[in-house]
Amino acid sequence: MTTITDTEVKQKGLGALLDALGEVDAERFITLLNRDPFDYTTWQKNLFGDLGVNEISSKAMAGRKKSS
Repeated sequence: MTTITDTEVKQKGLGALLDALGEVDAERFITLLNRDPFDYTTWQKNLFGDLGVNEISSKAMAGRKKSS
């Protein structure tokens, strides 16, 4: 496994947000995270619930097809 720098993580993360949400909603997402107290682990559990990796992947691919 290759370790990437913090800068690369930020660049790739921002790129993923921009691809998924567009500029306006990506900035809105970042603002929401900065404004509210945030526990990533709790958020992730609530976001994905009991979905498995395959279900999450299928939903992601379906969402990607809708936005194309």
